Amino acid sequence: MSEITERPSWEAYFMEIAVLVAKRSTCLRRSVGAVVVKDRRMLSTGYNGAPTNVRHCRETGCIREQLDVPSGERHELCRGIHAEQNAIIQAAFHGVSIRDASLYCTNLPCSICAKMIINAGIKLIYYLSGYADTMSEEMLTEAGVGIVKLDI
Repeated sequence: MSEITERPSWEAYFMEIAVLVAKRSTCLRRSVGAVVVKDRRMLSTGYNGAPTNVRHCRETGCIREQLDVPSGERHELCRGIHAEQNAIIQAAFHGVSIRDASLYCTNLPCSICAKMIINAGIKLIYYLSGYADTMSEEMLTEAGVGIVKLDI
């Protein structure tokens, strides 16, 4: 007979899915996963890595490592797209509105992703770990986007 386990909260459930999505990452420095959710339904997912039909950093090497770029700086010096960006792009690609949705992300978004999240109409972000980009949290707070750190 199987052991009865406690059912996860909705927050833990979606964050655990984001952690699973992060395992698809092709980034050599950090694996990040994101899930966009509205009314307890997943709308899109994303992980960080190179664009479709572009060689991954696992094949080419990491430009940021080669140039010794610190985390949270010079985002343009990367072949990859962030997980949050991919989740937003996937929703747009498939014609799915993410206005008033929540984002579950393994890391607090960077300032570039924060700007996209704000303009996409996402209202709440759940995350596990911080990120070395102080402007992000400032802009999200100013725009009225809720930020919740989860400990799952």
